Amino acid sequence: MIASSNYKHSCHRKRGKTLGIPELIAIALGGMVGGGIFTILGISVSLVGAFTPVVIIMGGVLASLAAYSYVKLGVYYKDEGATYSFYKKTFPDSPFAASLIGWWVIFGYISTMALYSYTFASYAISGFSFADNELIRKMVAGGIILIFTLVNVWSVKGMGKVEDIMVYTKLVILAIISFVLINNSQTSIPTLIQSQADVGIVSMLIVASITFVAYEGFQLVINAVNEMECPEKNIPTAIYSALSLAILIYVVISLGAIQAIPFEEIIKNKEYALASGAGKVLGHWGTDLVILGALLATSSAISGTVFGASRQMAVIANDGYFPAILGKRTNHIPIFAIVTMAVLAFLLVLAGSLEVILEFGSVTFLLVSLLMAYANYKIRHLTNSSLMITTTSIVGLLVGTALILYYEFTSQPQQLIFIIGIYSLLTISSWLFSRNKAH
Repeated sequence: MIASSNYKHSCHRKRGKTLGIPELIAIALGGMVGGGIFTILGISVSLVGAFTPVVIIMGGVLASLAAYSYVKLGVYYKDEGATYSFYKKTFPDSPFAASLIGWWVIFGYISTMALYSYTFASYAISGFSFADNELIRKMVAGGIILIFTLVNVWSVKGMGKVEDIMVYTKLVILAIISFVLINNSQTSIPTLIQSQADVGIVSMLIVASITFVAYEGFQLVINAVNEMECPEKNIPTAIYSALSLAILIYVVISLGAIQAIPFEEIIKNKEYALASGAGKVLGHWGTDLVILGALLATSSAISGTVFGASRQMAVIANDGYFPAILGKRTNHIPIFAIVTMAVLAFLLVLAGSLEVILEFGSVTFLLVSLLMAYANYKIRHLTNSSLMITTTSIVGLLVGTALILYYEFTSQPQQLIFIIGIYSLLTISSWLFSRNKAH
């Protein structure tokens, strides 16, 4: 009875709410599609070839399992602190656990901001003679982070409308790119499969895990709970709609790309594979169209990530697990948190490579999603969650985490050392803050 009255109250509380279903779907899609296909295509093709669309679907299934617990916890708690707040409230007697997941998830978002800005810069300069100049690429990445930091500091409503325009324009462009690529197919999927070596299920699961970060972003919807109407309806509608659209977009574009663009071309120019390949197949206008789609996609991803993650950072700071200044707000906007995330993302761009950033982001969100699934399992009777779906989520995310660490250990141990080093620093910092709070 109480839940029913709360539901009615929240669904009719419209005054002051600025974000509707279109904006919420745009925030989630902006977070996912941004780095998405423009970043993972070259890496997936280099590892599994013609099975790339299958791997993308596998990643989507894994992301849907992760989303289930986020939706259930988001509707139950209705807290803009999202991942951090859910874990803190589910395990109230463990300050270190709350601090640790807070640090992990925020730096996961920072890594995706770095990934999106790096991808933006790669496509932005791909048509120039200095396309492979790493310093110019990183400066352009810093510039786009700055622009969307200012947009988010400007206003919530302004961010929402800008996000709408970018996301829905890029969807139209991506649909056109997909249609044109498929119409210019140079081969067929059966031919590609026959001409390449067999790819085992374990290899496909590893690639699905490595590229899991392409689906990171759906949970940003929950960070906007204070700016939306009717969270009980809008959270699941926005998240599941955005995930379905992201899977569809990724699969269609990957099908068109691998049939129209030679594999060696995709692999050679991983950072801007679609633009390079489209130029060979479709000419100059095709390259321009792909670049425009990539710039819109990555721009909206940066904007959506800054919006959601900065609010989560402010909540964590107000609880004493980040410096207190990061929790301060001006007109409800956490300006210090926004600026801090932007600076740290730019520093990561300067320090890391594309693959390190991609894999750090995937490991982080697999681990965090696993912890969310466990939290949902613990209070499944309160969130009305299915035992079967929740346990399947835990197993799937655990396997994904193990596979990506195995891949790093066997093929790129230096990157694994770098990632472990970052996690060690985050863990120590979170422990120090939780200890200070306890004292």
